[in-house]
Amino acid sequence: MRRALRDKIIAVCNKKIHIKGEGVGISFYAFFKNKNDNPELLMEAATWWIITHKLDHFEKAVKIKKLVEGNYGSTAQ
Repeated sequence: MRRALRDKIIAVCNKKIHIKGEGVGISFYAFFKNKNDNPELLMEAATWWIITHKLDHFEKAVKIKKLVEGNYGSTAQ
């Protein structure tokens, strides 16, 4: 996963957690605008979410943040 996507995921998770608390759920669509203006990045996030980690459609933001932070150095671009 490229660094820009990781940074965005962490920022969105932090914002959602700050606003709604640690129990807030999130899907990978939360990291994108309603308009699909970057299909490659969307597919990268979807692949990480669905194929790599086999996550449900909605997961706790704290869980996603920990997963991303734990893998931060593995394939940074």
